[in-house]
Amino acid sequence: MTWTRELGRLDSELPPIGMGCWAIGGPWTFDGAAAGWGEVDDEESVRAVRTALESGVTLFDTADVYGCGHSERVLGRALASVRDEVRIATKGGLLFDEESRSGSGADAGRRYLREAVRGSLRRLGTDRVDVYQLHAGAETPQQAEDVVAVFEELVAEGLIRAYGTSIDDPAIVEVFAAGERCATVQHQCNVFGVDDRLLDVCAASGVTSLGRSPLAMGLLSGKYSAPRDLADSDVRRVTPHWTYFQAGAMDGWLDRIARVREVLTSEGRSLVQGALAWVWARSEVTVPIPGFRTPEQVRENVAAVGYGPLTRSQLDEIDKLLGR
Repeated sequence: MTWTRELGRLDSELPPIGMGCWAIGGPWTFDGAAAGWGEVDDEESVRAVRTALESGVTLFDTADVYGCGHSERVLGRALASVRDEVRIATKGGLLFDEESRSGSGADAGRRYLREAVRGSLRRLGTDRVDVYQLHAGAETPQQAEDVVAVFEELVAEGLIRAYGTSIDDPAIVEVFAAGERCATVQHQCNVFGVDDRLLDVCAASGVTSLGRSPLAMGLLSGKYSAPRDLADSDVRRVTPHWTYFQAGAMDGWLDRIARVREVLTSEGRSLVQGALAWVWARSEVTVPIPGFRTPEQVRENVAAVGYGPLTRSQLDEIDKLLGR
């Protein structure tokens, strides 16, 4: 990598891109609905992770609930021989059953989180997690303070090196960012929008912003033109959290892409690479963590680093084209 970014209060330097490992968890359900991205080939997933390593990527973000433990197991297998050379971020707080590959509910209590960390360590095949993030379960600042206290204990015990939050409520984020060993705040960040308040908190506190959905759940790959392009069981069609692939909304998102495509693909970038370049230009404290399932997707993502961020004038032009 020709340029770097910082990983909160944990490391001085980090490649400007990480990899998000939700998709390699395979099929699973949450609250009775599809929560995975479809069938996966574990051998290809391992090859993809190792392709990322060979390309200079050192940060991999997963969660215990992805595939109900499966993503962690695959990632741990792929990274076993290079554990000391990488940074593993995972999450806990959502309840699930590994055997049935189904989940429901959340628990951010002290007892559960301590059990969840040990479960992640076992599946990942490691003795510590570099960044342990709260996935769900804290709805008030007081609950967040209780979680931070547990996480500080886990740091002191050496089970985790640092922690963060994947809950992007600004009130929760502020509590975490004030924690001594908080390293990350994970939140959506893509060309369609980002919460400026979260970026401000990260910049002011020295915490790294992990930009999830930098490719808008794959819509910014340019590969999809209608909801039917995805299987009915694909989480991207059924989730209530995004409308990118929902009937009645997808056409509007595709129109936005058409408006900014020329800017994003400037200087020879693919649409994917332009979308990542927008994230880097928009925030100096953000490390995007695009998802992947194949080595080819990893290579395209990592190649974006060579182009660098978009320019200030290109950011302004995109804002104008999107009516912002």
